[in-house]
Amino acid sequence: MNSIALYHPSAGVQAKANPFGKDVANVELFRAVLRHGDYEQIDFVVGADVSPEALVGGLLGEEAARPRVRVANLLDQRPAAAAGAMVRGHPDLADMAWYRRSAGLEQAYSLLGVVHTIAPPFMRETISKAAIAPIQPWDALICTSPTVQDALGTMFDEWTDYLADRYGGQTKVKPHLPLLPLGVEGKAFAALADRPDARASMRAELGAAPDDIIVLWVGRLSFFEKAFPQPMFRAAEEAARQTGVKVHFAMVGWFPSEVRDRAWYQQGAQAYSPSVVTHFLDGNDRQVVGDMWAAGDIFLSLVDNIQETFGITPLEAMAAGLPVVVSDWDGYRYTVRDGIDGFLVRSLGGPVGSGLGMINRHLLGGLAYQAYVGAVAQHTAINVGDAAARIADLIASPELRAKMRDAGRRRIAETFDWPVVVRGLQDLTTELAAIRTAAAPAPVKHQFNPVKREPFGAFAGFPNSALNAKTRVWLRDGVTPADLEATRTINLDQFASGWRASHEESAAVLAALAERGPLTVGELVDAAGNGRRQLVALSIVWLCKLGLLDWRA
Repeated sequence: MNSIALYHPSAGVQAKANPFGKDVANVELFRAVLRHGDYEQIDFVVGADVSPEALVGGLLGEEAARPRVRVANLLDQRPAAAAGAMVRGHPDLADMAWYRRSAGLEQAYSLLGVVHTIAPPFMRETISKAAIAPIQPWDALICTSPTVQDALGTMFDEWTDYLADRYGGQTKVKPHLPLLPLGVEGKAFAALADRPDARASMRAELGAAPDDIIVLWVGRLSFFEKAFPQPMFRAAEEAARQTGVKVHFAMVGWFPSEVRDRAWYQQGAQAYSPSVVTHFLDGNDRQVVGDMWAAGDIFLSLVDNIQETFGITPLEAMAAGLPVVVSDWDGYRYTVRDGIDGFLVRSLGGPVGSGLGMINRHLLGGLAYQAYVGAVAQHTAINVGDAAARIADLIASPELRAKMRDAGRRRIAETFDWPVVVRGLQDLTTELAAIRTAAAPAPVKHQFNPVKREPFGAFAGFPNSALNAKTRVWLRDGVTPADLEATRTINLDQFASGWRASHEESAAVLAALAERGPLTVGELVDAAGNGRRQLVALSIVWLCKLGLLDWRA
């Protein structure tokens, strides 16, 4: 059967206020796989109590899912083994790889993680664990842009070289780093944009005359994690002066700190774009966002932050038919073709080596992450003059705007529409399956992660003995079934009850001891049958804890 497993621990699908791009991207990926994937069945591996119907409803609303959808527990590896692939919207695959190995399923399925950002040092460290975890050649860390792909390739080369130098090894293992972009629903954004009534209504609400130009930003209004706005304010102002056209700059998004950040942005707008009418609109209001795709004329995003590794909003703008003016930066450089779909604006980073103090202060606890990436961004430049000139070119030429609108929509349809991206994902899993199938089985020396052993084994030296099959247990004097029954109403007793046998099975243990006298744990758990032995053993420890049983190692 043609299927895929999607790792979705929270099972959350509803839009939340002030979402981060990675959260939106993961939900959109799952939604796209449901809509466009050529699968008979999709298994969502979740940690929440949710039904398939509720999960699909949250993703698709009233729209029916074409494939059959099932929900499985996080610890259940059968869906992944049956599908041959498990996809996670996060690059941390190390624990999943160890879990797969512990079950003897190393060659049963591929693990695929998605890299959304590589800016946080802890994230790069997390990704680097792929070099020391049992990640295999048939696993993949999906890179959404060539720049991220190159950066991670360099990181793994240097990291594995260090490991070889440190431990004298010869083998250098790094994960497969395929390129696969994120996508957008092209037709949906085109439908939002191509609404003359919505355009006229929203422009009237903003006080924009028919000949005015609305420059649009969509996304978080975070100077420390997205983009310092001063270059955009200045570029819009200079373009307005060069063309003599009244310009509005609509920033649709949300402030991390509403009071402080809004005041700072307003101060910057007054200082650097006094003749431009600047609007700050609620990016959590889907109606407002949709209407602004219709009302806007030019999309502007001069991102300067290392946190930004792909950038979905330029794609949304292209799908909406807006020409884009964006910084020549990481993922933007991949998605936007300069002079065709829009314009790329030169960017300039600080001298290599000059950020050593910044990273060290962050790593040693003296600088929060936001302050760290903000400091880097403050010392990264986007060329204001070039941006102003390109905005002015678009203002002056409706024909150029129309040409780029058509080119951008073709670009989306050919490369970044979700049906295209999902086909790329399916091709990737097929490629990995071929690698997995062709690989010869290798002997496994370490089945479990030595650093993260199960707790009763890792800490077996903490108690003076550990329960085993030969441990002998018996009822303490005066204990009756009523003592066990009383635990049902004691909250402390019922904590973590899901990890041991049922109340009825615990009662059966007491009954067996009452009838036969002292027994070994092996005798008691054998009576429980397959699949229940470990649970009954933990119940025996719990009964000893409560003073209902005594034991001798």
